[in-house]
Amino acid sequence: MKKWLVIGLLPLLAGCSGITVLDAKSTTGEEQAYLIWFSLGLMMIVLAVVFILFARFVIKYRYKKEKDDFLPEDVKGNLKLELTWTILPIILLIVLAVPTIQITYDQSPQTSADADAGMDIGVAAEQFKWTFSQPNGKTEENKLVLPEGETVTLHLSSKDVIHSFWVPALAGKIDTIPGKQVTYEIKNPKKGTYKGKCAEYCGIQHANMVFEVRVVSQKAYRTYLEEMK
Repeated sequence: MKKWLVIGLLPLLAGCSGITVLDAKSTTGEEQAYLIWFSLGLMMIVLAVVFILFARFVIKYRYKKEKDDFLPEDVKGNLKLELTWTILPIILLIVLAVPTIQITYDQSPQTSADADAGMDIGVAAEQFKWTFSQPNGKTEENKLVLPEGETVTLHLSSKDVIHSFWVPALAGKIDTIPGKQVTYEIKNPKKGTYKGKCAEYCGIQHANMVFEVRVVSQKAYRTYLEEMK
């Protein structure tokens, strides 16, 4: 049974390549993962109700020889049922919309380059590399080092075409647009090494536009900045 289950899931898992969206390593990522699990849970409840009712009706109203001459009652409508299947979806949508709007609004990238809090990191995208600028003005290509437990404000821009900054374990995708700077916060990243990539097709070498994010301790981060001087 397990063998056939694994074989059946292979087409769904083929494109995952170690992406850890649901195993978030930051507060920002955890909030996004919560929305995914929450919406999945609601939809599974709806799916279960549909399948249970479907199975019940198939069994109850299946063909029987003794019912060959049975004429069902002509029902014009049922107000209670009609109100139920109209009101319940509205309630479910409201329940889903409240946390979705709240988290999405809180995490939406800002068009202003001014950040309310946190340390500032510059992120410049171009074909086909990423350049990261630390608070002390030093830059490094395709490697981003962050201190754990901080609120990091990314200042994202593009030098040529639209790119998309994405570190699956830490945060969602943020587009970088030529001629426009946006800010995005990653809250409380946890110590570890994570893969990042461009999530927007940007040219013939798009697949090579990857980078590494290392989240280190506060002490190690200060040492890292000193070494860059």
